[in-house]
Amino acid sequence: MKIKIQVLFTALLLCSGMAMSQPPRGPLVISPQVQPDKTVTFRYLAPAAKEVKLSAQFEKAPLAMSKDAQGVWSVTVGPIKPDIYPYSFQVDGVTVMDPANVAFFPNERFKASLVDVPGDSPLIHAMRDVPHGATAYEYYPSLEGTTGSFVVYTPPGYDQNPTKKYPVFYLISGTTDTEETYFKVGRTNLILDNLIAEGKAKPMIIVMPYGNISARVAEQSGGAKPADPAVRDGEDAVKRAKAFETDLLSNIIPYVEKSYRTLNNRENRAIGGFSRGGGQTLRAAFGNMDKFAWVCSYSSYLSPTEMDRNFSQIGTKSDITNKQLKLLWVGVGDEDFLYKGTLEFIDYLKAKNIQFKSRISGGGHTWMNAKQYLAETAQLLFQ
Repeated sequence: MKIKIQVLFTALLLCSGMAMSQPPRGPLVISPQVQPDKTVTFRYLAPAAKEVKLSAQFEKAPLAMSKDAQGVWSVTVGPIKPDIYPYSFQVDGVTVMDPANVAFFPNERFKASLVDVPGDSPLIHAMRDVPHGATAYEYYPSLEGTTGSFVVYTPPGYDQNPTKKYPVFYLISGTTDTEETYFKVGRTNLILDNLIAEGKAKPMIIVMPYGNISARVAEQSGGAKPADPAVRDGEDAVKRAKAFETDLLSNIIPYVEKSYRTLNNRENRAIGGFSRGGGQTLRAAFGNMDKFAWVCSYSSYLSPTEMDRNFSQIGTKSDITNKQLKLLWVGVGDEDFLYKGTLEFIDYLKAKNIQFKSRISGGGHTWMNAKQYLAETAQLLFQ
């Protein structure tokens, strides 16, 4: 009997401790709630807050939210153009994610939540009833003794045919993004699943690496992540891009080609990236024309000064460049803060008689555009 009482007492203590460790529960909050008419209601439980605002990429400025008797703040917006948008709440001046939403934006410097407003017909990034590829996380030996990471997409049918080999697209996210961003925000896997199912894209492997080598070295050695370069084509930015290029060529590509069934020649390697990843793309491609035949620059550019200083052969020997590159694609939004620099880059390519394709879209420096550019260029690769 004494043993039974002791067991019961211990169980009660454990239950009490578990109850005490649970956060206080308020009313159930559903957020975001997307209505059929494309309006969306956002809610945030904060009874003690004095002010809560919604900050979202479909709005020009933060929107004030109103509080009900239970302490739930809410606002309804829209109708919103169908797409996936980052958003967050500003609670008494502090930016926070939506705790009621499991979909989030992976990033080094900020954390936002994601709202998916579906189209009346499925958008290119939507989950459809088509054959699906697989997405995996890989870890590899990287620079300065660190362990690198990337996300890899293999197309539908990859595991069913053990003899077939595939071309590879190395796809790099932007400044402060992680290796997960093109997967979780860019929906790379779903875009490719849908395009392949429609016969619009070749089955390919897509490798999505982490682009900030210096941050990873600092993190794994116990240091603080360094600030971002102050000038996009300054000495520090170029040095960091070179470190990524070294990691890509010396570590990532060899690991991929050893671990996956790949076609290992320049005609079957593509490289592309958004923002900082686009700059890394152009530097790695122009500096290694023997490695990549397909190059995609999303919302990014290299200045004419840097082109002439570091990659003069691209323009002075444009006939060779045009033979080597099966695709050079440049895209940017007309509200993007990199719009002017990208136009100067396009003008430079024209002046040097370098063949390329371009796309000037609406909108700014957003992942809505990044998804659009990926969907468009994926249909051109390896054709």
